[in-house]
Amino acid sequence: MPDLKLLALDTEDLAVVSAHVQDAIVRVGDMGYARADRRFALLMNRFAWEAGTGRGKGERHRTALHFDGVQSVATAGIDTNSRDGSLELLAITFTETDGPSGIVELNFAGGGTVRLTVECLEARLQDLGAAWAATARPVHQLDGTP
Repeated sequence: MPDLKLLALDTEDLAVVSAHVQDAIVRVGDMGYARADRRFALLMNRFAWEAGTGRGKGERHRTALHFDGVQSVATAGIDTNSRDGSLELLAITFTETDGPSGIVELNFAGGGTVRLTVECLEARLQDLGAAWAATARPVHQLDGTP
């Protein structure tokens, strides 16, 4: 399967990116804001949902994601001093505030959030190399189920 390369310039594009990064594992130390470049970037181990459901446990890819035109970054529920801590990315959303500017939210399991104030939505995702076998397939418990 070829490496994934996506560009998001609107909410529909971002929904596609969000679906591809659901259940990605992100090390806290692999996220950063380059204020001078107005870029927020992160590296992740992305679960390859597009690879199909087959019998195996699936595969993961090392993947880079960055957002341009970032004016500010805020975090909640994440210990940014725990550089080796890991987070599970659940979804990425965009809310327009004063078109085309808005808020990008990266939501993590356990309630952690990274909030980016952006001039406009511009995100780029790219796989960085060969895939490897996942140790487990992510499973989600639905509300109200035991």
